[in-house]
Amino acid sequence: MAASKKTKLVEDLDTLEPMLTRLKLTAIRDQLDTLLDQAVRAELNLREALTMLCTAEVARKDERRIQMGMSIAKFPYVRTLEGFEYDAQPSVDPKQIRELATSRWVANGDSVLLLGPPGVGKTHLAVALGREAIVRGYSTLFVPATSLVTQLARAHAEGRLEDKLLHFTKPKLLIVDELGYLPFEANAAHLFFQLVSRRYERGSILVTSNRSVAEWGGVFGDAVVATAILDRMLHHSHVVTIRGDSYRLRTKRRAGLASQASAKPETTSN
Repeated sequence: MAASKKTKLVEDLDTLEPMLTRLKLTAIRDQLDTLLDQAVRAELNLREALTMLCTAEVARKDERRIQMGMSIAKFPYVRTLEGFEYDAQPSVDPKQIRELATSRWVANGDSVLLLGPPGVGKTHLAVALGREAIVRGYSTLFVPATSLVTQLARAHAEGRLEDKLLHFTKPKLLIVDELGYLPFEANAAHLFFQLVSRRYERGSILVTSNRSVAEWGGVFGDAVVATAILDRMLHHSHVVTIRGDSYRLRTKRRAGLASQASAKPETTSN
């Protein structure tokens, strides 16, 4: 009788695994013996056991979705909000960043502007907020501003502008990094305006820039176009202005610049 039950169990498992594969319940399939043993040891009833199996499956799917989203986003490196040094940048409000981390602004199609001098952590925050958006299920794409305008200009010259605009319009969140470090040519500014118009109130844009919005006319080489871009971006926006020293300069000071300064001869003032 025991041998008969064992044979029947093997047959059931042989039938179950192909069905789990067909239903794409691969986490349950791959961990089936372990999960069933856990259910037996915990003396779970049928509903509790089913909940445990579904939890394992959802966790696997979420893990793979997040991995895929991170790969598609093309972040230059891994940065997290936990790794941001708020003490080093006291002008940044942790409460505001925690609110942005919920990604409600992404759901609403809002814009975020991270403004400040080089080296203060703008890109760090941009990547970290992009990762939070992916975890919450929003498609994200990271692109340096210079690369973005180069791609748009090339596509325009080759008659593929519509396809390229669609490419940059599809993600729920588009992160444009380092806007303002190099001025745009006039045609590039108009192309960027087309992209912003396409995404307006439909998809979110996060921009990092070393220039205040008052200086964007010079960045785009056209005050009228800059005003049109800002009109759309600032309509539903969250602005984070970072005032502080560069992390890199601070590191250099710690490495020796401070000691060099102290070694200089003292001077007296009259």
